[in-house]
Amino acid sequence: MMLLLAGAFVLPALAQTSQTEYYERYLLLVNRLGPAGVGVETLLERWEADYPEDENMMVAKFNYYNAKSQRAEVVGKDTPKYLGKQPVLTLKDSLGIEVRYFEEIFYDDELYVKASEAIDKVIRAFPEKLDYRFCKITSLISYEKESPDMATAALMSLIDYYYGSKGNDWTYNGDPVDADFFKSAVQEYCYSFYTIGTPVSYNAFKTVSEKMLTYDKNDPMFLGNLGSYYFVVLGDNKNAKKYYDRVLKITPDDYGTLKNCVLMARKSGDRKSEKKYLPSLIRYSPDPAEQMSAQARLDLLNRKK
Repeated sequence: MMLLLAGAFVLPALAQTSQTEYYERYLLLVNRLGPAGVGVETLLERWEADYPEDENMMVAKFNYYNAKSQRAEVVGKDTPKYLGKQPVLTLKDSLGIEVRYFEEIFYDDELYVKASEAIDKVIRAFPEKLDYRFCKITSLISYEKESPDMATAALMSLIDYYYGSKGNDWTYNGDPVDADFFKSAVQEYCYSFYTIGTPVSYNAFKTVSEKMLTYDKNDPMFLGNLGSYYFVVLGDNKNAKKYYDRVLKITPDDYGTLKNCVLMARKSGDRKSEKKYLPSLIRYSPDPAEQMSAQARLDLLNRKK
């Protein structure tokens, strides 16, 4: 009888933990201690040993090593912005010169490689899930900072793969996606490259936009990107105008493009072009104050010979 009772207590202990139970334990730890908290690594090791192909486990492994590889520091920079971000603190030194401090993320390369290997494994297992592909690109942008070369290469490869794999049932967070969603997502990355504001990131902004135009040469979103690249980055108004005019031919009410055209014409002293774009800006601007200002400017230009 005693042996039977002992066996009854042993059997539950020998039962294997289910995938759902592992995931629930993981979420509990993360909610309390974060993705790289105490105990997470041990849980992941056991989880992987029991279910090496579990999707949630593979994603958790990436989150663990990605978080573990990072450390944040507040550092002084001689620039008004860093990676497109405002300083978290501004102080004056002994000479009264302002010193701006930014939060910067530093990475342990060895741990980041493990994170990269983990997300690559997830992507191979679930190639149609854009969540994981975007996750990798986003982490690369953070890792590379001023020089997002690998992030650019990964995004360019994804663009080719997406348009070359029309039979794939692409999803994001479990929901089906279409071409408009994909283009919007790529544009978000273009915006990130533009915001970083370094020569390498500006080149990435241009390169990715040009890549998207190889699949739709008349896409106003990416034509506008090239217009902004020539106008803002290179100061080449001639080429900027060429792309902006193509945008307005397709979408005459593109407010951002109209505003840039007016600004470009005004800065270069091109009154003829400014008079050309102002009526459309007056018509399509969402800001009544801007409409009044544009109308006053147009009236002034019309009075001048």
